[in-house]
Amino acid sequence: MGKESFSQLHQNILNCRQCANVLPLEPKPILQIHPDAKVLIAGQAPGQKAHDAGRPFDDASGDRLRQWLGLNKSDFYDPTQLAIVPMGFCFPGNTFFKSGPSKGRKSGDLPPRPECAATWHEILLGELIKIELTIVLGSHAQAYYLTQSDKVTEQVKRWAYWLEQGKIALPHPSPRNNRWLKQNPWFEEEVLPILRDKVKHLLR
Repeated sequence: MGKESFSQLHQNILNCRQCANVLPLEPKPILQIHPDAKVLIAGQAPGQKAHDAGRPFDDASGDRLRQWLGLNKSDFYDPTQLAIVPMGFCFPGNTFFKSGPSKGRKSGDLPPRPECAATWHEILLGELIKIELTIVLGSHAQAYYLTQSDKVTEQVKRWAYWLEQGKIALPHPSPRNNRWLKQNPWFEEEVLPILRDKVKHLLR
């Protein structure tokens, strides 16, 4: 597929409205792709702040993810270097939207809508032919991209194995995982330095 056809594929995804009747907000597919990208971030789905901003990881999770990768915003949002393809392209809502404001509480976002992966992922990933490292964030993305069905902690512990496959499993960088990070200090001590070196090597 040439760059013109790739651009059309991108536009088709941005125009997608197949989940309009089940999403809490107007469909707004959010992803970052370019045929020259070398690193792929396979995420979950944009949160409401990313939805409002119109770009992926424009929130506290993104701040932590950029720190994990050793990237500034300029490098992170360079699509010729780094692709961002969530399992669901649109904000899926959260329990606040689902239960209504009368419940008076917020909790986590709902799972990514499954239609995106079924409709777009195979053809899109087939066109990202220069990807050398896929960073797989959280349980939903790991269930799709990794062959084993281990829990997130076990997948992250197998970082050396996955790195040989051109992938690496990470917990989601959400502030909701602060407890996990405190309970697993080895992640920041052992995994992140290697991840930063790998990303720096690929994007230099």
